Amino acid sequence: MTNLKKISIDGIEVEVDGAMTIIQAAEVAGVEIPRFCYHERLSIAGNCRMCLVEVVGGPPKPAASCAMQVRDLRPGPNGEAPVVKTNSPMVKKAREGVMEFLLINHPLDCPICDQGGECDLQDQAMAYGVDFSRYREPKRASEDLNLGPLVATTMTRCISCTRCVRFTTEVAGITQMGQTGRGEDAEITSYLNQTLASNLQGNIIDLCPVGALTSKPYAFTARPWELTKTESIDVMDALGSNIRIDTKGREVMRIIPRNHDGVNEEWISDKSRFIWDGLRRQRLDTPYIRENGKLRKATWGEALTAAATAMKGKKIAGLVGDLAPVEAVFSLKQLVEGLGGRVESRTDGAKLPAGNRSAYVGTASIEDIDSAKSILLIGTNPRDEAPVLNARIRKAWSLGANVALVGQAVDLTYDYAHVGTDRAALLSLVAEAEKAGPDGRSGVIIVGQGALNEADGEAVLSQVQKLVEIMGVKLLVLHTAAARVGAMDVGALTEGGLSAAMDGAEVIYNLGADEVEIAAGPFVIYQGSHGDRGAHRADIILPGAAYTEENGLFVNTEGRPQLAMRAGFAPGEAKENWAILRALSAELGATLPWDSLAALRRAIVAAHPHLGAVDEVAESEWNRIPLREPAKATFRNVVKDFYLTNPIARASAVMAELSAMAKARGEAPMAAE
Repeated sequence: MTNLKKISIDGIEVEVDGAMTIIQAAEVAGVEIPRFCYHERLSIAGNCRMCLVEVVGGPPKPAASCAMQVRDLRPGPNGEAPVVKTNSPMVKKAREGVMEFLLINHPLDCPICDQGGECDLQDQAMAYGVDFSRYREPKRASEDLNLGPLVATTMTRCISCTRCVRFTTEVAGITQMGQTGRGEDAEITSYLNQTLASNLQGNIIDLCPVGALTSKPYAFTARPWELTKTESIDVMDALGSNIRIDTKGREVMRIIPRNHDGVNEEWISDKSRFIWDGLRRQRLDTPYIRENGKLRKATWGEALTAAATAMKGKKIAGLVGDLAPVEAVFSLKQLVEGLGGRVESRTDGAKLPAGNRSAYVGTASIEDIDSAKSILLIGTNPRDEAPVLNARIRKAWSLGANVALVGQAVDLTYDYAHVGTDRAALLSLVAEAEKAGPDGRSGVIIVGQGALNEADGEAVLSQVQKLVEIMGVKLLVLHTAAARVGAMDVGALTEGGLSAAMDGAEVIYNLGADEVEIAAGPFVIYQGSHGDRGAHRADIILPGAAYTEENGLFVNTEGRPQLAMRAGFAPGEAKENWAILRALSAELGATLPWDSLAALRRAIVAAHPHLGAVDEVAESEWNRIPLREPAKATFRNVVKDFYLTNPIARASAVMAELSAMAKARGEAPMAAE
């Protein structure tokens, strides 16, 4: 039973949980209280004093609304709800005083500051501050920190809200940042001038309410009011983080997160945030045809005719890459299977069973992690495979959840019980669970691709499913490829997997699958956005759009369909992926029955109705696969280099620098203790 209390804020009476703070109650009432240090996803610091309010009948001084709970307020003389005022003369004077103090040492950098135009300090100085200062002494200056290639620092602007310190410590789980000194000498600094070793560090740019922490790659390139903002979906991992893509003309200038409590809360990984320079480099912007061993530029007419000629009457295999939207996969499947060919999306060899959604997606939603009391990780390193999901597991751990790992021991930023590294450790867990039975606690088992892409992947999955049943918990299959779940939903699969699909194929239609080695022999048609491994092996290249350049449907690792929206246009002659396949089908005389994206989506939803329920996680009917005995082998994590997992990342100079730094950190000689 929740402890509900009534409170009156500026004459608006609301009933809220007594554990809420006044600032949270004010949000329920729709009353705005300014703040700098308070953030709903971080612990309460109470050190900026901007959120002062007047508690009627309380002490004759303003109170910090972020640190005072509703249940601590005294009711009126006749038991009336406690009254809080946020606009009284006392509060107005207090806020003006706080703002004056904050601006004592703050430099007049607004014309050259990257935060200008979206700065909390600017907004609140205008709304709640005074138009003069009584301070005539020289301003204090601070030395800038070197936090690495992502976050630019101008520490003279810092107002010591400590949001960055709290985020890195509580959410990212690293301990490099802190505050030293007192009074005039207080400053935020990093321990021994270390750079930040986290793949979530870019989030402190969004958290900083002033221009002390800004984006290094984006520095001095655009002002917020010049940018066109597009709400979209990230494809760097299979989490489907909600993002906003900001473009200037045809160029993507930056990517920032959008709030979605069910998926990424309001964080994104550094790869999602800083990948955009890879969208400009190594791009395929015109069709190519290989003649006499060399690729030459061609027109679309030539390339499509050559592709159709190569495909007619031949045995065709279609490969689906990691970044392909559902529309392109569905089109490829219809086209290739219509010509008697086979299509495969499990290009990394993952033994994911066809048609059994409870086995390749699972039964848990990402939000279930929040309330889990036990979390078991099998064959996965979520810190590299889905950093934002890892932060969520860390949050559950900090609230008391027990975390255990079967697989390679790695630093996950939280404590866990390491059960073992091999299949035997998993089998012993199953045996122990059979003896003990369910413990009645809510739990989630997260199984990664490292457990599923070996030869005995299906046997491992069968044991995991058995464990899920015995323990009475939920299963989440953590994918690494953004396109995988959607491709499996539309049935882009071949019985026997990748080797069966490619067996005897004379023509391979490669839809952006750059992680696959294609042996010499077959004729390869490559459709993709970047000149990566797939394009080097191709005989015909058809340039496609990247994820920021076309509208597309992506299904995330929990089975939630989400829409990625076009933020800009593809360079040169590159076209949208579904449109290329539609044009090729006409050239082949096997025209696909749609002329627009809307018609194509209607066909997809007619065949697979759950894909029409955008942003909803469909219930997966539990379906056990037959129990098998796995081989005697250890689990190996699939992501070897977090920063270079796909063609866009490999084209990015920022990702290359981060990869080199991570490698150097891993090889750093340790001092003898």
